[in-house]
Amino acid sequence: MSSSQTNVCAICSKRFATGQGQAIFTAECCHSFHFGCVSKSVSNGNYACPVCHAKWNNLPFTMPTFVANLPPPKSSNPVSFGFQIPPPSAFGFHILPHPASGRPFDPWPELGPESLVFSDDEPLLTITANSNSSDSRDGLQGVKIKSIPERPAIAASESLSQFAVLVGVRAPPLSDNACLFDRAPIDLVAVLDISGSMNGSKLNLVKRAVHFVADNLGPSDRLSIVCFSSDARRIFPLRRMTDNGREDAKRAVDSVVANGSTNIVEGLKKGVRVLEERRQQNPVASIIFLSDGQDTCSSGLFFQTSSQPPQYLHLLPGSICPRNRGTQDQVQQQTFPVHAFGFGSDHDPVAMHAISDESGGTFSFIESYEMIQDAFASCIGGLLSVVNQRLQIIVRSASNGVEIKSISSGRYASEISDQGCRGIINVGDLYADEEKEFLINLSVPVLRGAEDEEGQGKTSLLDIVCSYRDIVSKEIVRVEVDLVEIRRPKVVSPQDKVVHLEVDRQRNRLWAAEGIAEAQRLAERGNFTGAQAVLSNRRSKLLSSASAQAGDGLCTWLESELKETEQRMGSRQVYQQSGRAFALSGMNSHAYQRATTRGNAVPGAEAQTLSFGQASTTPFSAPAAAKISFGAYTTPNMANMVNKSQQLNKTSASTPSKE
Repeated sequence: MSSSQTNVCAICSKRFATGQGQAIFTAECCHSFHFGCVSKSVSNGNYACPVCHAKWNNLPFTMPTFVANLPPPKSSNPVSFGFQIPPPSAFGFHILPHPASGRPFDPWPELGPESLVFSDDEPLLTITANSNSSDSRDGLQGVKIKSIPERPAIAASESLSQFAVLVGVRAPPLSDNACLFDRAPIDLVAVLDISGSMNGSKLNLVKRAVHFVADNLGPSDRLSIVCFSSDARRIFPLRRMTDNGREDAKRAVDSVVANGSTNIVEGLKKGVRVLEERRQQNPVASIIFLSDGQDTCSSGLFFQTSSQPPQYLHLLPGSICPRNRGTQDQVQQQTFPVHAFGFGSDHDPVAMHAISDESGGTFSFIESYEMIQDAFASCIGGLLSVVNQRLQIIVRSASNGVEIKSISSGRYASEISDQGCRGIINVGDLYADEEKEFLINLSVPVLRGAEDEEGQGKTSLLDIVCSYRDIVSKEIVRVEVDLVEIRRPKVVSPQDKVVHLEVDRQRNRLWAAEGIAEAQRLAERGNFTGAQAVLSNRRSKLLSSASAQAGDGLCTWLESELKETEQRMGSRQVYQQSGRAFALSGMNSHAYQRATTRGNAVPGAEAQTLSFGQASTTPFSAPAAAKISFGAYTTPNMANMVNKSQQLNKTSASTPSKE
């Protein structure tokens, strides 16, 4: 008679005792055993049933030691352990109730593998009025706004169909003594690839990077961890990063092993559900998503080419892929930015770029495995410094005949209405010290009358208003600036014909970004010679521009970027190995004016520094002496976090191993 029929474990010959918190493993041959007995047997290399000797295809899930030794639950709180493990039923065993609580040890309700409820997030930290918070903000202004016409004057008798006005915003910095309450707390979900290709040092580096993330989140921030291979599993619920929370998060990620194929769709779905099903919400919510391969579980459902985003994007939730939303969800549904990290040379840069671009996140290409912690550090350095939210720029025509023709806003949503009299740019969140610049292209009519005593008139071009939610006060702040005006003399002097360097450098940025996008399209068609020619031409024109000739640091960086992109498009092999990912990461960075890791360069790294703002003549920009680490969009907090990561790496490298 089989063990399942006698209710006796065939390994230890003891009965299955109900109500003592014992785990029971039922194999596909229908024989049951104490989980502790069978797991020990399997760990010794016995992969067949002790009763009928049938070979098992599905082995019992080996529970980490720190999970097995946990005490029974002490309350009805669904988060009794400080972390979550996969439902035992998914791995072929079930858990009997413990008499102290009358419920299973399993911290997830038994609702089936795809209907688990993730409303077990840890409550938010209660924030009370704090004098230190207000003191740290004393003397700091809010968002700064600048507006610079392309030229200071247009002849009164002249009409222009294209005249640019640069509109920029810059968030306030975090002070040296800033506390946690001076920036927005975050709900962060790490979605990590643990497929078989991640085995070995790659997975160890990812675990170390997650440790760094946990250590640098504050007690008001919450972290959840989702791992995916052939399927996806939330291994750690959304918990605050207190001392206990950090340690539990580290133990949870340390328990995973690499195996199976790559199911990107299920990983992202599970990560999104963690945020969608929260009971409480921190002001900022984001997903960091890392993978070293292509989706081998969903991509086979559709025909696709390497140059087109995968069709499986249609399977992703609307909260990270707005194109999948129904008409009723367009306004109400929140979008969660996905900050994607393509790991190594075998990941799918087209898919990862499409996912990040669609969600409003960043796409980083990590060429060297050892860079993963620094890349994560740069990303969270920004996410942990959000000081303004829901920022919006509204521009209005300030004179009859002045019409807004276009807005160069990249991937930030913009709209022109009222027959060109009103324009709007939705920027969203701003990191501390982060700057965004946009070119507003206008048509300017002939000036009729209204001359001043010196025989020249003026034309008011734009009225600019900026609104945003301040993190500290929780109030909506509205900022109005002076009208943007230009002189209208009868005769324009040579000085009046000179384009302002701030406008010129912004045109250079757009010129470079458009060149990378054009070259990438040619490379996808196999025209690598043409792609390199486009980039070479853009470099030549950029270097001959007024701002480059004036020694502008941004132009120096752009020229270097174009040159490296050109080199990575030298052949089909080089392009497929790294050029495609490098170009797409650059396109994403320029579209959102936000730093990304590209190739072997981490934004904020100490090893590569450039001076920016050397050609600047306005107090809005960084002073000429300021040093900003690699990348035009790097913020001080991002650079500080990367420096912290690098110092930790140096310390770890110099510390002798215990083994």
